[in-house]
Amino acid sequence: MIKINELKLPLDSDERELKSLAAKALRCSAQKITDLEITKKAVDSRKKDNIFFVYNVNVTLDGDEDSVLASCRNPKAEKGEKVVYCAPPLRRTSKLPPVIAGFGPAGFFAALILARAGLKPIVLERGNDVDTRTADVNRFWTQKQLNTQSNVQFGEGGAGTFSDGKLTTGIKDPLCRKVIDELALHGAPEEIRYSSRPHIGTDRLGAVVKAFREEIISLGGQVHFGCRMTDIVIANGVVYGVNYTDSKGSIHGIETDTLLLCIGHSARDTVEMLYKKGIKMMQKPFSVGVRIEHPRELIDKAQYGSFAGHKALGAADYKLSCHPDHGRGAYTFCMCPGGTVVAAASEENSVVVNGMSEYARDGENSNSALLVGIEPEHFGSEHPLAGIELQRKIEQTAFIRGGSDYSAPCQTVGDFLNNTPSTKLGGVKPTCATGVTPDDIRKILPERVTQTMAEAIVKMDRSLKGFALPEAVLTAPETRSSSPVRILRDDIYQANIRGIYPCGEGAGYAGGIVSAAVDGIRCAHAVMIDESDEW
Repeated sequence: MIKINELKLPLDSDERELKSLAAKALRCSAQKITDLEITKKAVDSRKKDNIFFVYNVNVTLDGDEDSVLASCRNPKAEKGEKVVYCAPPLRRTSKLPPVIAGFGPAGFFAALILARAGLKPIVLERGNDVDTRTADVNRFWTQKQLNTQSNVQFGEGGAGTFSDGKLTTGIKDPLCRKVIDELALHGAPEEIRYSSRPHIGTDRLGAVVKAFREEIISLGGQVHFGCRMTDIVIANGVVYGVNYTDSKGSIHGIETDTLLLCIGHSARDTVEMLYKKGIKMMQKPFSVGVRIEHPRELIDKAQYGSFAGHKALGAADYKLSCHPDHGRGAYTFCMCPGGTVVAAASEENSVVVNGMSEYARDGENSNSALLVGIEPEHFGSEHPLAGIELQRKIEQTAFIRGGSDYSAPCQTVGDFLNNTPSTKLGGVKPTCATGVTPDDIRKILPERVTQTMAEAIVKMDRSLKGFALPEAVLTAPETRSSSPVRILRDDIYQANIRGIYPCGEGAGYAGGIVSAAVDGIRCAHAVMIDESDEW
């Protein structure tokens, strides 16, 4: 197999032309190419008058590939190798079923790997199945009736189910390919295998997650919804079981020597229980900020110029970062082209926002988180859970300032930069389903955060024309981009209580769907190897 990078095609071209481009790059006949696989597709929009697609491909030739590669002398062609996933050998001897707390990306990938190994995992998910959960979420958005156990944060698929289903990640783990392939095999769009900005879409994620659940159950695993883990049984530094409460309030116990903590970044009560049980944890930096909304057409025009609206391009995205003069960094995160701002509370009397897009990304606005990092020295306490309390304080303040009815406080960019509270909005219509209340965001977020945000908006406007649009809307607060706690684990992925595996975003080891899923696979491998010295 030969890997060829940077094959270029105009926006209106047919991808079947890639075969002739690959042959030209290799200086061979197109007839010699027996197979061509697109491995990456990206948009080059650096020159607004000449936007095109760039592809990386793998090709298989009929004949001696090494000699063709040597003779073409093309620096963009190289020997390629297929990334093949290999599960570790199963050395676990325990007859007890592993228990997984949480059915987000870390949880359902860990459960899938363990189920395929024949270990029949038991999954406890505090929220509801994705269909019931969707009804719970819609009830909150339309009637402001919050179900604290089944919402945007809790339920089948985790917090990512009500997002854009973005699959971008900064990690370079080979298991990322395994994650992408499994998602595609379970119903995600095929283009996630090669898109440079892969996403599934909120409207498609539910079916994908259900397909994982169905396979896990078909292999002997169990998935219990409406079941919140409330206690763990520990003796002599080892886990012996877990207790959980079902949707009717009944308490049940499971005997187990293996517990994977895939609890997500918002299960604060679970983290507090674990801390009281002696599980070691520490403070971790996290970020807070707002959702910034612009008209989708403005972002498309800024990124694509006269090509904006081209059917081959879709809605434009962006990724921005800067370090204002006083040194604190700001960045955009989880950008949702043609999406909406999401009311994402999981606790009563608090307001949290996030963003989501459907697969088509054809909404009127585009939004992104605009975040600033907060270091532990600014948490206000050295207690391991101080970051959680800081999050709560911000969210509860936002609830009050929003009108104490789950409306989210918002402010126009123009008013924010002028340090003037908003009393009315302009041409950009906010999309938060529970409604918004014009306010002063500086009264909600820490001063160091708002100061950095103000400087960042001006600087980011130089990179993305229109980012500082005065009528753009800032909706607050975005506080759940990552966990403010890390549950400590060792080289074999176990906590100080043996048999407990802190895993994924909630444990502080991931930051998105793909990295959480990879960590779920890693922890499943550790369970299968069962403390082998080879791990």
